Amino acid sequence: MSNSIKKIVPLGFPWPTEDPFLFCVYHLDHYPKGNDDMGPASSLEGRNLGNDFAPNAQGWRMYHGHTVPGFPYHPHRGFETITIVNKGFCDHSDSLGAAGRFGEGDVQWMTAGRGVQHSEMFPLLDKDKDNPLELFQIWLNLPKENKFADPHFKMLWHEDIPIEKKDGVTLKIITGDYENTKAPLAAPDSWAASKDNMVAIWNLHLEPGASFTFPAIPENVHRTLYFYEGDSCVIESNKIKPNNAIVLNNTEVVVTNNGLETAHFLMLQGKPIEEPVAKYGPFVMNTNEEIEKAMQEYRLTMFGGWPWPHPDNVHERNRGRFAKYPDGTLVEK
Repeated sequence: MSNSIKKIVPLGFPWPTEDPFLFCVYHLDHYPKGNDDMGPASSLEGRNLGNDFAPNAQGWRMYHGHTVPGFPYHPHRGFETITIVNKGFCDHSDSLGAAGRFGEGDVQWMTAGRGVQHSEMFPLLDKDKDNPLELFQIWLNLPKENKFADPHFKMLWHEDIPIEKKDGVTLKIITGDYENTKAPLAAPDSWAASKDNMVAIWNLHLEPGASFTFPAIPENVHRTLYFYEGDSCVIESNKIKPNNAIVLNNTEVVVTNNGLETAHFLMLQGKPIEEPVAKYGPFVMNTNEEIEKAMQEYRLTMFGGWPWPHPDNVHERNRGRFAKYPDGTLVEK
């Protein structure tokens, strides 16, 4: 297509990804005021509760929730989830006894490894005004040698994530160093833990007229730019509208916002793992036999059970941002 672009793919649900990434979804929900149960203070009539994914005129979804929007307990094995919450909040609970509330720019990095159950609910904390939610969830594969790593989760608090601002450019560096700016450390067993794998996750905003240059990378590294909000951008002579994934070449690439609104992008980059991928729902292994074993083990052990009172567990409304780790360590923000 050009020296900068390999291809352009329309965004759907989920977004298209390349190895080492498995999955990426973007949730933008214009939730109304919350009720006493931290659910929407609005009628749920006509919704397919428990499986409410369809866009509608109200602009928000309950997903698998019945009272509070979100995803009640479910298992994972063999990969990592990276959850970026730009607006709103997510309540985390898991089978290790860990818990947290994060949002307004925080990122949770969870290594499922050999197996964990967790719930991800979106409590509508404000009863006096709307509760918008903007969230990305990214699945990053684990290589065969780490698929049975101990489950692990860490918080990248908004205050600790470097954000570069210059000449109409705002770059949030979640992982993957940029020039002299060091990103937070990835989870210890992650493919991203080795700098050699060049994993990078950046959230980029360009004001009208602003430009950003992606540096050249080795030929064996994948890089995709997701244009998810804005008016228009230009890469070389290619004018691109939002709701497209732009698979970039490995040369230096300049993207310019030629529209009238701020342009919003997510960038995923990484060296591919290049191993067979067998997946079934929340399990990602290397062979179908390993998938069958994962399902059998989950039926027998529930990956540690569920120590919380409800499958869709949420924390107290007046609780601030916090993380409680499996060893009992508590961090409050």
